[in-house]
Amino acid sequence: MPTLLDHLSRWRPFTAIVLGDFMLDQLVYGDAERLSADAPVPVLHVRRTECRAGGAANVCLDLAALKGHVKAFGVVGADPAAATLRAELQRGGIDASGLVEDASRPTTQKQNLIGLAQSRHPQKMFRVDHESREPLSPEVQDRLLAAYRDALREADVVCIEDYAKGVCDERLCREAIRAARAAGKPVFVDPARLSNYTRYAGASAITPNRTEAESATGLSTSDDGAVHNAEMARRLRDQLDLDACILTLDKHGALLLERDGLPIAVPTVARQVYDVTGAGDMFLAGLAAARANGIEWEDATRFANAAAGLEVEIFGVEPIPFERVHHAILAESGGLTGKLRTPEQLCIEVEARRRAGQRIVFTNGCFDILHAGHVHLLDQARAEGDFLIVATNTDEKVREFKGPNRPVNTLEDRVRVLAGLASVDAVVVFGEDTPTPLLERIRPDVLVKGGEYSKDRIVGAAFIESIGGRVVSVPMQPGRSTTKVLERAGDPRAALGTSEKERLRFVQDESRPVSG
Repeated sequence: MPTLLDHLSRWRPFTAIVLGDFMLDQLVYGDAERLSADAPVPVLHVRRTECRAGGAANVCLDLAALKGHVKAFGVVGADPAAATLRAELQRGGIDASGLVEDASRPTTQKQNLIGLAQSRHPQKMFRVDHESREPLSPEVQDRLLAAYRDALREADVVCIEDYAKGVCDERLCREAIRAARAAGKPVFVDPARLSNYTRYAGASAITPNRTEAESATGLSTSDDGAVHNAEMARRLRDQLDLDACILTLDKHGALLLERDGLPIAVPTVARQVYDVTGAGDMFLAGLAAARANGIEWEDATRFANAAAGLEVEIFGVEPIPFERVHHAILAESGGLTGKLRTPEQLCIEVEARRRAGQRIVFTNGCFDILHAGHVHLLDQARAEGDFLIVATNTDEKVREFKGPNRPVNTLEDRVRVLAGLASVDAVVVFGEDTPTPLLERIRPDVLVKGGEYSKDRIVGAAFIESIGGRVVSVPMQPGRSTTKVLERAGDPRAALGTSEKERLRFVQDESRPVSG
């Protein structure tokens, strides 16, 4: 049976519909260094203001970050906030044509006042809400449902994000779920905090958090671990005729209960929690995206857990890209031990770091007897970016390059020494004559090589420059080389056992520039 990592290696784009309460989040940042003279309240000296898509709109962005093609269905007012919200969605690649305008209500807007005091982390001070919780008129609801039904044919999954702002009432949810099920499309619901969940009956799955589940069932959650909350999940599953009920239980991870299955506790990785805002949205998006990729419920819940866990580590709401979730699951699965990486693992990590804005640096060599010249080269290479990859040859290729008496140290020892250097972030082994295939997969931002090599003998130089990268030559340290170390020791292995012609294939840059 394929593992979760197997599925993630074959991840494909999908199409999702998001129906629910769309909001505009306004973040007002400033300094909060003093109290008002006329009342004992902090004064916020505003420095900047940001507008972001919130509520169901945030779920859209989360799904897009997981490689989804997303169409939004909800209601906005006839006001400037609606135009800003549409623009934010369109900037994120979301199809916002399904948002219906209703001039009788405002676009839901949440203004968050965020203060910074004494150079500490920003803290939310207060929130001002502009909204209407009145039910939609039948005419607006009909327009919304008609547009939604027209889009179902092309969707893989449907997400309902209910914040109890008047959009997702009994009729709309029931008709939306019925239409989706008739079209063979699964429906995933992040429910509002309600005492009655009948509006979600027939959905594929719901993902209530601890507080929401307690409100809907009248039961209390247990702090003894996820499986102790099975009765709560069972009641919701049976009452609503669900394929699965997943309770999200913060530090206890999640509890999964399928239609005919036993309760399964899906633990979460302990993380430094900075802000839980948006975690529920990210969980819903992760679950729906995983199921759209054919992943079974338990592994889909693991994927959603990992995505939500990464969300709580950042301040505010920020969609977590697929590459970062993939990398986190790889690490959680024990696939990353120390600094040694397979090419496949390295590609996953590089994509995650690149999405986080990091600059990738690459260098390669035999690194047989590590000396001060090597350390200087690697220190200089690390200074060129944020993540240094060191690629080293197999013992067989070192012998072909240097001669039958090399390497002095085995591959295992060379990797261990390289991994022990603070400047080195990852080590990868390649068995080809040159690292060109590896460079073409990783596409680093900077390629570094020692100054003893001319430009035409820096393998991959043409390719790296053609993709907008830089090639950096680090001057040699006089008298510091493996050959010199062996000569000083009187070791006969100082003499290379191969000719210049034999070595040429290992150092000639035959990489092909990328045109255009």
